[in-house]
Amino acid sequence: MSHPVELLRGALAADPSRPLVTFYDDATGDRVELSVKTFDNWVAKTANLLVDGLGAVPSGRVALALPGHWQTAVWLFACWSAGLTAVPVGDGAIPGDADIVAAEPARLAEAARSAVDVVGLSLDSLGAPLAECPPGVIDYAVEVRAYGDRFSGGVLDAGAPVVEFAGRTLTGTELLAEARALGTPEGSRVLTTVGFDTPEGLLKGLLGPLTSGGSVIICQNLDKTGLERRISVEHVTSVI
Repeated sequence: MSHPVELLRGALAADPSRPLVTFYDDATGDRVELSVKTFDNWVAKTANLLVDGLGAVPSGRVALALPGHWQTAVWLFACWSAGLTAVPVGDGAIPGDADIVAAEPARLAEAARSAVDVVGLSLDSLGAPLAECPPGVIDYAVEVRAYGDRFSGGVLDAGAPVVEFAGRTLTGTELLAEARALGTPEGSRVLTTVGFDTPEGLLKGLLGPLTSGGSVIICQNLDKTGLERRISVEHVTSVI
């Protein structure tokens, strides 16, 4: 394997029904569990939206003004599947030269000043539409469902940039090498509260577990009083 998308393909071939990403929002009490197959379907739909709906072409840059969320993980893999460079910024500044911006509701006005194409994500745990969609903004939850759950992209270029963050741009080969270098134990269940706009969040909280056949529990608005119980219930092996 030399590209992060191959991690997902490998997981799909090994056991498509096993849990891959579990998401908690302690502010709402929501819990969502996505199998490898379900996660892959969301990735394919999103990649098709990017390419067929928005006309994205390889080497394009997609800014992700999104917190740690299962949909953010989907967007990362969708960008990589389509040969795009993901620029996760979390709550940081949205780059003005991005081709596409995917943003949470509170950042849609800012995003509209920074890109031609803006996709709004409600970040509802179950994928509900935006409560209010500004003019010119594409409502992700509404649009993505129309696209196919198989993505027929071109050959993955492991030497092309896949992510830009923390002042660094990494190719697929470099990103995967850093994820593997963590030596995440086989079958790890990693609980993370760290956004994917940091090396720690992306590598330790998402890609590292996938290199070892593991899975991820993403927690938003964590209620620390229930952390120990969650670690036990979800069979967590490490916390980021």
